[in-house]
Amino acid sequence: VQLQASGGGLVQPGGSLTLTCVVSGDIAEIYSWGWYRQTPGEDRELVARVHISGNAVYEGTAKGRFTVTISRGNTKNTLSLQMKSLNTADTGIYYCNSWPTPRDWGKGTLVTVSS
Repeated sequence: VQLQASGGGLVQPGGSLTLTCVVSGDIAEIYSWGWYRQTPGEDRELVARVHISGNAVYEGTAKGRFTVTISRGNTKNTLSLQMKSLNTADTGIYYCNSWPTPRDWGKGTLVTVSS
């Protein structure tokens, strides 16, 4: 499975950002995908997940602020994570991967929320 996340950057508190991840390869039997975040010194944590049907589940502070979507293709899927009302606690490296069992991790994309 290949994972390519992008869209990270520097954003001010209160701002918005949309992340994108293209997943490809042996994905035919993967039914749910997640967005994960890792901050320095902390374990990687699930932020939100989405089933291929489009049903999404959000964790903790992502509820009400983040929206995860999936677009399915023949050979790849595209995940998006729309984030709004960002605060400094949202800073971290964001990864996409399968859920509940992640495959090898890709590079992730860095989100920095700072004034």
